Amino acid sequence: MGAALRRIQLGSALSAFGLGFTVPYLYVYVAQVRDLGAGTAGVVLAVFAMAALAVLPFTGRVIDRRGPLPVLLVASVVASLGAAALGFSSQVTAAVLSAAVLGAGTAVMQPALATMLVRCSDTGTRTRAFAMQFFLQNLGLGIGGLVGGQIVDTDRPSSFALLFLIEAVMFLVLGAITATVRMPRTSAVTAGVSGAGDAARGGMRGLLSHRAMVQLCVLGFVVFFACYGQFESGLAAYGTEAAGIEPSTLGIALAANTAVIVVAQFVVLRLVERRRRSRVIAAVGLIWAFAWIVAGYAGLGHGSQTMATAAMISTYALFGLGESMLSPTVAPLVADLAPESMVGQYNSAFALCKQLALAVGPAVGGPMGASLHGPYIVTFVLFSLSITVLALRLGRRLTPVQDQPSLAAVPSRVVAVSLPEAAPAEVPPPVAAVH
Repeated sequence: MGAALRRIQLGSALSAFGLGFTVPYLYVYVAQVRDLGAGTAGVVLAVFAMAALAVLPFTGRVIDRRGPLPVLLVASVVASLGAAALGFSSQVTAAVLSAAVLGAGTAVMQPALATMLVRCSDTGTRTRAFAMQFFLQNLGLGIGGLVGGQIVDTDRPSSFALLFLIEAVMFLVLGAITATVRMPRTSAVTAGVSGAGDAARGGMRGLLSHRAMVQLCVLGFVVFFACYGQFESGLAAYGTEAAGIEPSTLGIALAANTAVIVVAQFVVLRLVERRRRSRVIAAVGLIWAFAWIVAGYAGLGHGSQTMATAAMISTYALFGLGESMLSPTVAPLVADLAPESMVGQYNSAFALCKQLALAVGPAVGGPMGASLHGPYIVTFVLFSLSITVLALRLGRRLTPVQDQPSLAAVPSRVVAVSLPEAAPAEVPPPVAAVH
């Protein structure tokens, strides 16, 4: 990696380290430590995600016009303020408002970082750049969760305040490191390709007419609803209520999730690089369906407490295997579908779908995981299986190179120009290398 990519990856990893201190314990913190109840915890988690709905529709256009770096710097400061405030929130109103500020900041950071990675990479390096980001982020997240698990004490709210302060500092560190990055100039090569300029000027209307991107956004919503939207709420509630595991065990489970990603990421990368992205994503749905079945055994199998704990940790580990398969497929696919002058808007649109899933996920999963144990497991087994169906349908909309980038004969910054189309037959063939 070049110097710019190294700094982006380092800042991203350190901010994930800060997130790891709070992500596994947010439900426990609001519901039990602050004694605000499971309902309030679900609202706080939902507001954390819903704040993105207010900012992401404008984020992409600002990124494309002003550049991703200024947007990232502002977002890191906002997220830091939200994290610090949440650590001292003992009332419902304060907790909800702090979660909204934190959610807005972290939501904007995602498309800004993704756009920085796209602009500092090319087609030949983009897949590995996103895989490396995911690897480092989860390494930081897992280490943070493991360390945070040794600090938390449900009888001492001050221990949780310390976790949120560490998170706040890490966001500022992200801003400080990325502020030293010298971004390359945006290439205008796609503007010269027939139709690309018109598509870019189409803005959100053009994006919505791009059927492959719309299907990818729907798929992304289901992916994040069935997995990431449950980590902080439903799965944590189910583990503590149905499986009876200790809150500190959630940190160990998250560490197991990270360990699988750390061990498997680059082995998996070699396996998926020369396979169709749609089929790799379809396989993830099957793996996650099995993970939810294992979680069902943990809470409903009536085995020993040791077996229940082992099953919950295994569930997080299986999710990690699926995540390591998604990292080199989904995010690079968003970039490859986007006209270059709309990379920020495409990343923001996908992030918006993600945050919508993270808003709905806790609101649905939190109460279900805490009380409706059987229906909760069945619901998310079905959602996982739907990932497989949606991925296979998406594959029919992609060009051969979009679905399998290794088919490109010559590395190029532009793999394929995928424009909004009226029918699959109107998708233009892959663009040859631009010199």
